[in-house]
Amino acid sequence: MTGVELSTVQPQCDLGPAQPGPAAGTGEPRSPGPDLGAILGSIGEAAYEWELDSDSLIWAANAAKVLSVGDIAEIASGRSFARLLDPGNETTRFDAVMGSSTRDGGGGVPYQIQYSLRRDASDAPARWVEDTGRWFAGPSGEPLRAHGVVRVITDRRAREQRLAFLSQFDDLTGEMNRLHLTEILAAVLDEAIRFRASCGFLNVAIDDLGRINDAYGLAVADEVIRAVAKRLHAKMRDGDALGRYAGNKFGIVLRNCSPDDLAAAADRLLAAVRDDVVQTAAGGIAVTATIGGVAAPRHARRVEEILSRAQEALDAARAKRHGSYAAYRPSAEREARRRENARAADEINAALNERRIVLAFEPVVEILSRRPAFHECLMRIRRRDGTQVMAGDMAAVAERLGLVRLIDRRMLDLAIGQMAATPQLRASINLAPTTTTDPDWWTSLEAQLRGHPDVAGRLILEITESSAIHNIDETRGLMARAKDLGCRIAIDHFGAGCTSFRNLRSLGVDIVKIDGDLVRNLTASADDRVFVRTLIDLGHGLGLETVAEWVQDEETAAILAGWGCHYIQGPLSGLAAPNAIAGRATA
Repeated sequence: MTGVELSTVQPQCDLGPAQPGPAAGTGEPRSPGPDLGAILGSIGEAAYEWELDSDSLIWAANAAKVLSVGDIAEIASGRSFARLLDPGNETTRFDAVMGSSTRDGGGGVPYQIQYSLRRDASDAPARWVEDTGRWFAGPSGEPLRAHGVVRVITDRRAREQRLAFLSQFDDLTGEMNRLHLTEILAAVLDEAIRFRASCGFLNVAIDDLGRINDAYGLAVADEVIRAVAKRLHAKMRDGDALGRYAGNKFGIVLRNCSPDDLAAAADRLLAAVRDDVVQTAAGGIAVTATIGGVAAPRHARRVEEILSRAQEALDAARAKRHGSYAAYRPSAEREARRRENARAADEINAALNERRIVLAFEPVVEILSRRPAFHECLMRIRRRDGTQVMAGDMAAVAERLGLVRLIDRRMLDLAIGQMAATPQLRASINLAPTTTTDPDWWTSLEAQLRGHPDVAGRLILEITESSAIHNIDETRGLMARAKDLGCRIAIDHFGAGCTSFRNLRSLGVDIVKIDGDLVRNLTASADDRVFVRTLIDLGHGLGLETVAEWVQDEETAAILAGWGCHYIQGPLSGLAAPNAIAGRATA
């Protein structure tokens, strides 16, 4: 029994070897056909034919090896084969054939099922088989004969089960993943709305997980996450749901939960996390969590609202102190601010898409001659009716919403385009903190300066003091890159932060612009006079040019001139204007 030949004329299964015969029209012996049994055996499959009226089950010779049975005679009937199957199977071949609701129209009825075989021992892994075949009806229309192929799919089944698990559960903790958790949340919220009940959601964040990761390594941080998950799970009520919401965050859905119940649950969970140290490979680690909660549908009627408001509550709890709980509280002021942010964001996006971002130029003048030394490029938005508005608070909105990089790229294009068209123009452009580390912005700067090499020596890059000191080493590298291109560097709003003059020297700064809040009250404030004069004197000592911002009157200008300030900027010297400046720019 070495081969399988399947007839295409009548459904049958001939399990004997293919025999050579005369080639048609030649009288010569036919070459043997392919040994189908050997082919199936090589890929771990075995063919069978099942006669249902006699319950005879005929197998290809390799079936004993494929199914790991001692003798093929052990499975020579449907009934004996059934004894090989795990009794917990939901569907077997018998069910697929005899329970089929499809009628055989003459070509047979296909079936494909999966089932497991009996375990060799109680702790042995299950062996899974895929059975693919076709049954044929007798004269009465009832199944009479079936044939097919079985293959062992234990490894494939394990992979499929693994993927199915990961589609709903977190690999590290075994709890629900974010997608599955939000599906549960949606169902619980819908139920609460329909039955006029209440539910809740807790956003639980492990405090300082990044510090733990830096101090002990990722493996220990994972141990902490697993331990916290177990502690949270142990303190939950039946019917509530726990899931890993993000790297250091868990979400908990609470059914039939009032705001008071929500607070009580949060206190119980906070205690569970903090009361005992977490034992890890690096030793015991003290861990705390901070929780933000929201009651629904009282304070949120959509899943998106629940998640965002739970995050707001978590942020409020963190602002109070780590290891605390805060519940979401509605705020008319916060909602108004959000609406204003959304309006500003829409206006900025529309202006960017419709190229309605334009430049305005504010002169920075020599303090004695009042001749423009350079112009600061500021953003204006041209409305659809042709009027122009100052960016104002939109810049802060753009920073929060991640739009400032797009604005700064547009401002770079406009500034270099104007400077290329106006050879006399010296100008400065402002870089937001996120722009200083934006590789696309720097790539664009380099490309445009290669195309306009005469511009670099007339271009000044202004960075705020706070962004300069945020990461001094990274800023130093970026400033060196700008200097290599031929640009000059200015520190804006100097005096508002805490940059040392040693840092100014290491950054290669050329100009310091003294913060306008220190300058505007110079004539009335003795403290401001001492501070501004000190900044100017130190600037002289380090060979830096100084600019006083927001100079409003001649008295202030005279004081600054007496101290040796180089330039002034503000209402006295002229505010920003969107007019053409080619005729007024300095060479």
